[in-house]
Order: sequence, then C-alpha cells, then structure tokens
Amino acid sequence: MASPSYHQPALSPPTARPLALARWLFSVALLVFLMVVVGGITRLTESGLSITEWKPITGAIPPLSDAAWQAEFDKYRQIPEYQLINKGMSLDDFKFIYFWEWIHRQLGRLIGLAFAMPLAWFALRRAIPEGYGWRLVALLALGGFQGAIGWWMVASGLVDRTDVSHLRLAAHLLTALFILAGLIWTALDLMALRRSARARPARLTGFGVLVALILFLQLLVGAWVAGLNAGYAATDWPLMNGTVFPHSVNWQGLSTFVNDPFLTHFVHRWWAWVVVLALVILARRVRRLGHRAISVAIHSAFGIQILLGIAVVMTGMNITLAVLHQAVGALVVASTAWGIHALGRRPA
Repeated sequence: MASPSYHQPALSPPTARPLALARWLFSVALLVFLMVVVGGITRLTESGLSITEWKPITGAIPPLSDAAWQAEFDKYRQIPEYQLINKGMSLDDFKFIYFWEWIHRQLGRLIGLAFAMPLAWFALRRAIPEGYGWRLVALLALGGFQGAIGWWMVASGLVDRTDVSHLRLAAHLLTALFILAGLIWTALDLMALRRSARARPARLTGFGVLVALILFLQLLVGAWVAGLNAGYAATDWPLMNGTVFPHSVNWQGLSTFVNDPFLTHFVHRWWAWVVVLALVILARRVRRLGHRAISVAIHSAFGIQILLGIAVVMTGMNITLAVLHQAVGALVVASTAWGIHALGRRPA
C-alpha cells in the first residue's frame, strides 16, 4: 500500500517570488545602513547645513562651475552657522562640507529609486506574495516621509540657530533605524515563506516589544547626545569629570532631561547597561530556540558598541570612533530585529 504523499501548498499568486523580494530588501537595508554611516559623518563634520535649499530633483546635480560654487557658498554665508562659527571659511573648506551633505542626499535619492523601481517591477510581474503589498508600499511611503523629515531637520538650523534641532535630528535618525528594522523584518518573513508556503509572518511578542522599547530609549537619548554635542561633556569613564553624577547639570524642570548635555550624556552611558541586560536575555532565549547565529550576532553587536562608546568618550570624540559607534548602533538594531523576529516566528 502506497504511503500518502505530502504536497507543498502553492504560493499565492503562483508567480510570487519571495526569495527574490527578500534579497532585494536585504540590499536596500544595506543601503540604509550606509546612509546611517554617511549621516554620522555629515553630522560629525558639521556638514549638514552646507546645502541651504531642498531640491529633490535638480539638487542631484552638484555645482559644475566656479560661478555655481560661488553661488552656493554665498547662500551658506547668509545663515547663522557661517556668520557666528565659520566666518572666514575658504571656498575649499566649504566644498568639503558640501560634499558630505550632497553625498548624504544622493544616497537618499538612490535608496528611493532602489526601492520604488523594483517594487513597481515586482508588482507588474505579480511577484509579490499575498498580504505583502501593503507592507512594501508602507515602507516606500515611510522612506519618502524620511526625506521630508531630513529637510525639516535642516530647516531648523537655517534661521535662528547655528545647528539643527536635536529633537528633529532624533526623529530623522530613529526613522532611518525603524526603516532598517522594517526592511529586515519583512525580508525574514519572505525567507520563511520561501521555505514553506504555509509560513505566516512573525508576530511581536510581549518580551520583544519590551526589548524594542528599551533599545528605542537608548537610541533616542543617543540622538540627543549627538545633537547637543554632549559627547564632549566628559572625557573620563566610568566617572564624569571625576564624579558619578555630573555637577554641571543645569536643572530647569522636566526640559532638563531633554536639553541638558550633561544629563543626557549621563543617561545615555548608564541606560546602556539596561539595554545590555535586555539583549543578553533576548540572545539566550533565541539560542534556546536553536538560533545560535542570532545569539552570536546580538552579543557581538552590543559588545563592540559598548567598547566603542567608552573609547569615543575617552578620546574626546575621535571622529573615526564616533562614526563607528553610529554604524555599530545600526547593527545593534539589525541584530535585535533579527532576534525579536525569531522569537515571534509562528508554526505554519
């Protein structure tokens, strides 16, 4: 008597290509990671206000003549950052900061094209599995919104300030990291669908939400530290200027927790250990589920990040280490999303 055969259920629609979509999303995630790194360089070199206009289309072409360069420089010389900080800057120095802001914006345009054009092609080919179209469109819309947030951030530093608002900087960075996590999460769902047409999208568990919130707070305060230049508040560790709690905090009510560089620096360096505890527990849970690689990724990411954070402080904000700190921060987000996704995988 013949044994019953198992038939793999067909994808819907039959032309769906989950593996191709997953590879595409991982590629876009890599571009977003690069964008975060270049954004860190742009911030640390004080380049973000060098381009004073938002031209999504024509702004893709840099100045191509001496007259065009001079016109851009003249616009920059009208804003407070030049008048109060960089007065007397040479044209060559301006070209340096202009380069990083231009590269940052070009990467944004590239990411938009790298997402929108393949998405349209996959849709026309009916290659998107059922239930994933809305999620991909939402990620595309969020990417467009991120561009608007970027200009909203830059605009905050063009009139009455010599730098951008640290609150708007936080919104810009956190949105980028949320997009990175969303791309990875969706790609992992598609990889599971490739292995089995019965696979269902992973869900957010209660513990996963808790870990995400703990990490979110650290990223938020870290963005405030960056925007307030609070990394310069101390160059010793674990003490801050010789004391456990900084004496230089200027208490002004609840706004102190948002606007004081010494307090934000203090919170950022010590909340990090709460993040470490949460990630250690997450890594152990996913390892018990058989995901050793995810556990190694999480431990490696936060371990390197802690060491880099200490090194950045003790070297007085060395720019190379500071850029690496932001880059590895993105890897912490990526590995955490991977781990939370593994916790939320559901049986077919």
